[in-house]
Amino acid sequence: MKITPKTPINKIIKSKEEAVEILLSYGLQCVGCRFSDSDLLEDIVKLHGLSEEDLKNIIKDINSVINKKK
Repeated sequence: MKITPKTPINKIIKSKEEAVEILLSYGLQCVGCRFSDSDLLEDIVKLHGLSEEDLKNIIKDINSVINKKK
């Protein structure tokens, strides 16, 4: 799985536990939010007033933990 700006938040939350921790570290309290089933990562980032650079960093960080070898 590769995270992009168009990835739904619920897929990110379900992808790996570390992904949730990354979202929380950026102030994105998506876990348990009623919109997590329909909103895309880019929508949530904009909604929370984060920058395009933050979006890129979130994607990089999450893809890093998802693709990490066991």
